[in-house]
Formats: sequence, structure tokens, C-alpha cells
Amino acid sequence: MTGTVVFDLDGTLADTAADLVAAANGCFSSRGLGALLDPVADAGIAFHGGRAMLRAGYARMPGDVILPHDAEDVDFLRLLDFYEADIARHTRLYDGVDDALARLQDMGLILSICTNKPGALAEKLLSVLGIRDRFAALVGADTLPVRKPDPVAYREAVLRAGGTVARSFLVGDTETDVKTARAAGVRVALVGFGPEGPGIERLGPDYLLPDFAGLPELAQRWLAADAAQGCSRAANQA
Repeated sequence: MTGTVVFDLDGTLADTAADLVAAANGCFSSRGLGALLDPVADAGIAFHGGRAMLRAGYARMPGDVILPHDAEDVDFLRLLDFYEADIARHTRLYDGVDDALARLQDMGLILSICTNKPGALAEKLLSVLGIRDRFAALVGADTLPVRKPDPVAYREAVLRAGGTVARSFLVGDTETDVKTARAAGVRVALVGFGPEGPGIERLGPDYLLPDFAGLPELAQRWLAADAAQGCSRAANQA
């Protein structure tokens, strides 16, 4: 079987929320504001990125606190430094990830990453978690002039891995991933074990993935269907 499976990273392959929140809280604490975010209750915010965490924290500041106009930009760079310095203290792969990736590769599938995490941080985290060599390519937030949900980011993640967009699909965990897949014209499976659990189905994915054990069978079914459609189109054009 040939085909490409593209993965988001944070909240999809690994639970990175606690380390992301710790980095944001480091920014708030450096301004004398203390820890404004909770690593459990605010996990969903963490998976929407650094700026989302900063804005959520700012909204919880005491009313008499006034930040400089460039606070978000300054704190975002500081957040990245805090995060890189302690990138995987609490982070863990979700159950079954490594086995599922191995099975997909045994099936002859190409694996790639398309994340809105800065590329260098994504590379470092995947290496620390011991799964970087599973992926043929990685497109991060700063790899291209655009990022998800722009379909160009997704297409590059497929093409750089040596695959074809027509025989690919995305595995993610947020509305951004759904929008990316729709823009690229591919299917999307959302994981149902993140902070929102099965409630993430409200976003309308093509499939809600309850655990990674079911991913190889889903890949086989979807990519076989793509191949059949391709053969049908070719026959009609002959």
C-alpha cells in the first residue's frame, strides 16, 4: 500500500499541555503576575498555541495591571525560550503512538508532520520523545511563509515526504486541523482523547479516532478508497 499520513504534533501525538502552560506561566511570573494558567484546566488553550495562552492569561490579570503595548510579542519570544529549556519535563506520547507508527510504516505508508509549533522546537521534541526517525518530513510554523490552516503547509508536508496529496490524510486535534484538511481537499481524523474528549466530534471530522490502535485499519480503508477512486477517474478519462 502507498499513501501518506500527516500528523499534527501537540495534542495529537503527544500531551504537551503541562510543559506549554509552564512556559506561559514563566512569562507571567516574570512580570510578577504569578501562575495564571492551570496545566489541566487550560490544556485545551495550550494546544492552540503560545499566543493563545498569553492572551488567556492576560485576561485573568488584576484590573489594575497595565502591560506595555508590546507585551505579547516580548512574552511570546520569552515563552519559546522557557519552553525550549524544559521541553519535555511532563510531556508524554499518547498511548499506542509508537506502535501505531511502526504498523503504518510496516504497511508501506509514508509519515509526515504538519504542526504550528516552530520547526526547531518540533524537531527537538520529536527527538527527545524518540520518534523523529518515524517521519520523512516536518513542516513547522516557520518552515514556510504560511502555516495551517493554509493548505500549502499541508501539501508541503506531503510532498517533502515523497507522497501525493490525493493519497493522504491528516490526523489532528483542533478546528485548525479540520480547516486545513478541508482547504487541502483531504480527509481528517481527530483524536478523541484530548482535553475535550469525544466532544471534539462537534467540529465535524471525517472520523473520530478513539485511540491509536485503530489508526492502521482506518488508514488502510481510507487509502484503499482513494486508490479505487483514482482508478475510476483514470478509466473514465481513457
